[in-house]
Amino acid sequence: MAPFLRKVKTASGATAVQIVAKEGRRNRVLEHLGSAHSEAELAALMHLGRERLHAGQQTLDLELTSAAAPSAGVLTMQHRRSRFLLEALELAWRRLGFDVVDDEAFFQLVLARLIEPTSMSDSRRVLREVGIDPVHRNTFHAALRRCAQCDYRDEIARKCFEHVWTSGDVSLVLYDVTTLYFEAENEDALRKVGYSKERRVDPQIVVGLLVDRAGFPLEIGCYEGNHAETRTIVPMIKQFQERHGLADIVVVADAGMLSMENLNAIDEAGLRFIVGSRPKKAPGDLANHFHWNGDAFTDGQLIDTITPRHGNTKPGTQRRRREPVWEREQHPGHWRAIWSYSRKRDLHAQHTLTQQENRARAVIAGDANVKGTRFGKTTAAGRIPDETSLAQARSLAGLKGYVTNIPARIMPASEVLSSYHDLWHVEQSFRMSKTDLQARPMFHRQRDAIEAHLTIVFTALAIARYLQAKTGFSIRRIIRTLKPLLEVQINIGGHLHTAADPLTDDARHILHALQTPDATGH
Repeated sequence: MAPFLRKVKTASGATAVQIVAKEGRRNRVLEHLGSAHSEAELAALMHLGRERLHAGQQTLDLELTSAAAPSAGVLTMQHRRSRFLLEALELAWRRLGFDVVDDEAFFQLVLARLIEPTSMSDSRRVLREVGIDPVHRNTFHAALRRCAQCDYRDEIARKCFEHVWTSGDVSLVLYDVTTLYFEAENEDALRKVGYSKERRVDPQIVVGLLVDRAGFPLEIGCYEGNHAETRTIVPMIKQFQERHGLADIVVVADAGMLSMENLNAIDEAGLRFIVGSRPKKAPGDLANHFHWNGDAFTDGQLIDTITPRHGNTKPGTQRRRREPVWEREQHPGHWRAIWSYSRKRDLHAQHTLTQQENRARAVIAGDANVKGTRFGKTTAAGRIPDETSLAQARSLAGLKGYVTNIPARIMPASEVLSSYHDLWHVEQSFRMSKTDLQARPMFHRQRDAIEAHLTIVFTALAIARYLQAKTGFSIRRIIRTLKPLLEVQINIGGHLHTAADPLTDDARHILHALQTPDATGH
């Protein structure tokens, strides 16, 4: 019987391809072509086997032993790479204009951060796995130094701005801060122990991030770990404004940035702002409403009024039922305030308040051992429920406030709310940098290396955001989809043979959305 091809599963999980011949009731292995670990490798080995058979190998001397078979032709795995993944990432790099940074080592560090975030040393393994010949480890260290010396971050930030300028909207930017901790015991001039939302006591840095209303990164800043978050927004905004020569933008930030100094500084810089207000300001801001309407609100109701810049400024508007309309000249001691009421928010807040009330009563009754709790106060007679505070909290449940210096004639209240609600995009970008890109923990010690690490994360975040906007897939899903699709080159007797894994439906969607050459046929 003529020889034929056989596929056999090996103990390691690979698929061995062999040329065998039937001898009686047994199959005799004439030649072992190799073992495949992917569909592409398997396709290449099967192609090799068919060529051997079709080239007259079907008349092989059946006395040929498997040990002598390799002399008929040398087979070596020449190259394997995740072609479609690399093409997608390189395409995004070029379209965003990041190739203005002509540094192969920096480019490789950004790719590794996107594919599998790990240490700089282990990045060489990540790059080899997808078919990139990594530069030397010392070259990576040199790239970190060049990143600071040659202002790579400035170049990347300019290209990010140009991308948003041509395809998005830079009239409104979103700002937030986070902390990145270090696996280190001792502090230094930059890495310091400070306030951590996760209650960590490791040295950390404070990172500010400025994005457009869709979450695309525009600017990143680094501050000492004990630096107050409220003191980061003004330097970041001024840096962004000066870099791009902007005179008129709207800055949106959460209530954590609400301070008299911040708002005055932003206003004096000729910029406009929208920040969240604190619930404790509601009784004063809405005194007129409470005077005429009590604590009755309708679902979706918006109250456009004013709020004092200083705590000792009193609006004095209760003589009229109508809320004052904020204008800079008419209300120099105030900002514009907008309060919205949501029935859904109210129900959620009431449920939380009930739990807090029950907890306070349990503590007072001695049924729970808690050091402190809301809605409990100490008097000469002992611990009692704080009914006044509880009643006020219930009357304000469902309210959310916003402070701005944009007059109503320019931006209606509904647009102020929708602009503020875009803040989730900057929070999402921070989550991406911490999870998908694993910006923390950091292992660098010197400031230049730390700043370079942030530049790499910033660049990778921009590419991830670009790919997600184009495909509708998360960066993690894009990597998982394209990375396993290998292109393999096998050298058979001096001739190169190429085979590739078949595209999945998700892979076709990604390539089509990015309009890669494979998707367009060019």
